[in-house]
Amino acid sequence: MRIAVTGSSGLIGTALVRSLHEDGHQVVRLVRRPPQAADEVEWDPKREWVDTKGLMGCEAVVHLAGAGVGDRRWTDAYKKEIRDSRVLGTAALAEAIASLDTPPRVLVSGSAVGFYGDTGERAVDESAPPGHGFLPDLCQDWEEAAAAAQEAGVRTVFTRTGLVISAEGGAWGRLFPLFKLGLGGRMGSGRQYWSFISLRDHVAALRHILDTPELTGPVNLTAPAPVTNREITAAMGRVLRRPTLFTVPAPALRIALGEMSGDVLGSVRAIPRRLLDSGFTFTHPHVDEAIKAALP
Repeated sequence: MRIAVTGSSGLIGTALVRSLHEDGHQVVRLVRRPPQAADEVEWDPKREWVDTKGLMGCEAVVHLAGAGVGDRRWTDAYKKEIRDSRVLGTAALAEAIASLDTPPRVLVSGSAVGFYGDTGERAVDESAPPGHGFLPDLCQDWEEAAAAAQEAGVRTVFTRTGLVISAEGGAWGRLFPLFKLGLGGRMGSGRQYWSFISLRDHVAALRHILDTPELTGPVNLTAPAPVTNREITAAMGRVLRRPTLFTVPAPALRIALGEMSGDVLGSVRAIPRRLLDSGFTFTHPHVDEAIKAALP
């Protein structure tokens, strides 16, 4: 297939493009600068503009671009950047897709388990309502921004992603060095659930979604057995063979991270019901094996 990908230079995008190339697919990479290679197409999410000529002939679009939620402290300015990068970018891409004489068959558009807010110990699947706060509101607007593609009859899937376990980047990429030095430990009470997924399973799930016409709407991209921060801390210690004696108290996290601390201390126990029901098989369903798979 000819598949367009935004966010192709990020952690997930890089791994997805590599996987698609290995299987002989043609990948078109949307970039926010003048194209420098034959497989690049320019777009500008802030101006809500896409060079639609580059999307012609694409059978699928995978939209992964957006400012990193955990990259900086959540100032008002950065929260606006996070929101605009996702909402404006998704709207621009959806409208570009809808304008094509022959639109792609499927749009896979990124979202996050932040949609559900703090669920405590309650397990939630894709049927659960949205939570309250910055991330749930963002995820709702983010998903609604794809309306133009849906109205054009394009199968649209929202991948509500959990924490991707990888040593190469993302939130977990910042945890590995600390735990390797023996400086890792639980955060706050440690009772909050973290919904995780290995990088390999995340890419495999994206590929499964592309190939499964029955899947539409929200799909949780999380392993089937979410665990608490306390359990994750213990698993990191076991796999890396390092002590995990440190604890970061909740008040210290709130001072250091500000509003973003609510995301770290909050609990999201998301279950990938729709992936499992569609026949997807996880390679790393448990946290220990997902951590081992991320090691060089």
